[in-house]
Amino acid sequence: MEKLLWGTPASLRSLLCELVSWESRTLTEGEKEFPFKVKEKLQKLDYFQQRPSFLALHEADSERNLLLALYEHPEAVDTIVLISHFDTVQTEEYGDLEDLACRPEELTQKLFERKHELPDEARLDLESGKYLFGRGTMDMKMGLALHMALLEKASIEQWPLNLVLLTVPDEEVNSAGMRTAVGELVKLRDRHGLSYKMFFNSEPAFSQKPGDEKHYLYSGTMGKIMPAALFYGKETHVGEPLKGMTANFIASFLTQAMEWSALFHENDLGENTPLPVSLQQKDLKMQYSTQTPYRATALYNIFLMKRNAAEIMELFEQTAKQAAAICNTAYAELCKREKIEGIGEVRVLRFEQLLAYAEIKRGSEYVGQLKEEILSHPLWDEREKSLRIADKLMIQCHELAPAIVLLFAPPYYPAVNSSEDPLIVECVTTVKEAAAQFGVEVDQIHYFNGLCDLSYVNCKDTGNGWSSYERNTPVWGKTYSIPFEDMLELQAPVLNVGPFGKDAHQYTERLHMDSAFVHTPYMLEALMKSLSKKVVETV
Repeated sequence: MEKLLWGTPASLRSLLCELVSWESRTLTEGEKEFPFKVKEKLQKLDYFQQRPSFLALHEADSERNLLLALYEHPEAVDTIVLISHFDTVQTEEYGDLEDLACRPEELTQKLFERKHELPDEARLDLESGKYLFGRGTMDMKMGLALHMALLEKASIEQWPLNLVLLTVPDEEVNSAGMRTAVGELVKLRDRHGLSYKMFFNSEPAFSQKPGDEKHYLYSGTMGKIMPAALFYGKETHVGEPLKGMTANFIASFLTQAMEWSALFHENDLGENTPLPVSLQQKDLKMQYSTQTPYRATALYNIFLMKRNAAEIMELFEQTAKQAAAICNTAYAELCKREKIEGIGEVRVLRFEQLLAYAEIKRGSEYVGQLKEEILSHPLWDEREKSLRIADKLMIQCHELAPAIVLLFAPPYYPAVNSSEDPLIVECVTTVKEAAAQFGVEVDQIHYFNGLCDLSYVNCKDTGNGWSSYERNTPVWGKTYSIPFEDMLELQAPVLNVGPFGKDAHQYTERLHMDSAFVHTPYMLEALMKSLSKKVVETV
């Protein structure tokens, strides 16, 4: 039998360190190069040397590629999709150790020389010798290494089950890789006659509180959506403040209403969404002057369990109207006190209403040109472009001011949950039993409390939930889109089982080595073999 390249803890550790050393921060050259290196690595397997077409790169965007690798058993139809991402967040927080951020062995040794600088928990973990530090060790190149090892073993031992390895760029920003991959998965299914039975991820298991060493698996993932607002007041000179209304004055009412609002809180299966917070608030005044700031924007973060985009927009509009009413009352009292007529009441508009009004007033062609100018701006991301489109339309329709314009800014991650799916119930039992062989207790969490690419499979929204998102996202169909129709084609439950680690996105990011190189590989192999047995029994 062919010798396994990644079949031992030592070889897995070596593979992980190599993957981490291929620096792949989001939107860097390293991210562009990474999937080519993984492909080259997988090409060493006899299976892909004999079937080179089963290993393919597909363009995501901006010269970034995703990688699809298929192990296909000649008698199997049932297929498990192994999903991972290979981009990482930035590394500036490592300071003078930034050059070692992607060299785990060296970084871990170097940290011993300055362990007194580490937080207590990280220092104790370092001193224990049980953790490997470095950017991407936990989030989530170990997950990719585990999937590569599974694919290798399945191909050599000829497991009677199909496996698709999918690894994508850009999970940390807009999930461009996964959004593109959805369509590629549909094509791959149709081309090979596959039947997707489960979408499996190996994002790391996060500690739930300081000192928590328990291993978790996740049978779903929270969603995330980002309502945004443009506040448009009326400009004036600071020497005549009552002739205008600052956007900051208007914004203060909505932000206070949105921050930690219980209205957006969800509870399901005993778990709760974090409360909403503002992610950004700023006025659009580009330089100092004595003109008052009359345009401002804000982004609000909302986590989801059951709600869709249409429901969130309804609640957002309700909140904005209440905030506008309070704002108008306060302004009316000011006008009464100062004995002035005022500039009018603040109204609330959805972006789709503003767009329709602008197209009637200025024409669709003009509005289209205006949008294209903003969309082509090289330095603005999708969030900034969304807000700037609304801003430019309001400048053309300033008679609608003062106003709050409501919109969505990317990204959008729908929530997914498969906790009650019979297959997932069985899988959870299998993983727990496998973990018990090492004396490891695994607890089930119903919603992964970080963002995850599983959001783009097993979509259940067959109504008009996403149409509200399409109509109120200014960059929709241009620089950002979600393949909702193809997502409906990928109907299979989801599960996330990954290695245990701590402090993702921090300079103390670290991976528990026994979990990564011993426990989790055993759990994943036990799970896949149990699924293979299930296929054989079915046949």
